[in-house]
Parts: sequence; structure tokens; C-alpha cells
Amino acid sequence: MKNNINKEITSLRSGDISAYESLFRQYYAALVLFAAKYVSDIDLAREIVQDFFVRLYEKRVSISIDVSIKSYLYRSVYNSCINYLNQRNIHEKHASNIRLESVMEEDVENEIMTIDLQQKIFEIIEELPLKCRQIFKMNRFEGLKNEEIARMLNLSKRTVETQISKALKILRTRLSGYEM
Repeated sequence: MKNNINKEITSLRSGDISAYESLFRQYYAALVLFAAKYVSDIDLAREIVQDFFVRLYEKRVSISIDVSIKSYLYRSVYNSCINYLNQRNIHEKHASNIRLESVMEEDVENEIMTIDLQQKIFEIIEELPLKCRQIFKMNRFEGLKNEEIARMLNLSKRTVETQISKALKILRTRLSGYEM
């Protein structure tokens, strides 16, 4: 495991674009969700994570990682969020209910596990059959009622209900062994 971590860090330091892209693809979505929990804005979270990855690439030669890459990425994005929130508070000169300074290490680990679970759920949803996925997303993410979906897609309400049930069954089955 240590050799694998060292190999990834060495590849990153040497400017191996494929190692950098692999790291980006593997962690980007989860890091955005993680950052969004702190900044409460998905677009801002994307920007923070993208900025972090740019800085990571620019400073790849000098980075010092003595923990797992995953821990390093999450801690760095967490710090970027804290820095953003502190700067925003200074500029706005408003006291807000930001308690991020007192977040315990355990809380961060719990957040990471929650994000991992969310990422797994999103992966499973993306693997659903096309129509099933479309109907499920319209229902769960867009908040549309079954009747609205049926009307929009020119389907029966029963078909919509069946597809949603199918998606939920697949999610339950695939997540049954998932430990958090």
C-alpha cells in the first residue's frame, strides 16, 4: 500500500498527466460534494475544487504528502473551504454561524464516509437503464410527481411508478453490503 501511494505521488511529481487526470476523475465529484457541505453552493464548491486541482498541479514538484492521497485531498479541500469562508467573512464584515473552525477530525471523517456513500449512490444511479435513470432523476432530483413525469414523457403513471420502484430496488440491492 505504501509503495502504491509513493508511486502515485512520484508519478504526480514527475508531471505524469495521466496520473493527474486519474486523480482528478477519481475524486473530483466527491470533493465537490464535500466542499458544497461547507460553502452551501454547488457552483462555488466546483470552483474551489477546480482551483485546488490547479494549485496541486502547479505545486506538484514540491508537495509533501505523508498521509494517503485521499486524506490529503479532503484535508486540502477542507482548508480551501475554510480559507474561502474566512475571506468572505472579512469582506462582508458579518458574523455568521460558521462553526467550521471547531470541526473535529471525527466529523471530517464522518463527512468523508457520507460523501463516499453519496458518490456510490450516484454511481449506481448512473448505471441504471436509461429510461429508469431518467424517470428516477426527474422524481428524486427535480421533485416532479409521477403524474408530471408521465405527462412529460408520454408514459402511463403506472410505468413511471414501476421504473421508480425498479430503481429503488436496484439501489437497495447494490447498497445492502455497503458499510459506512
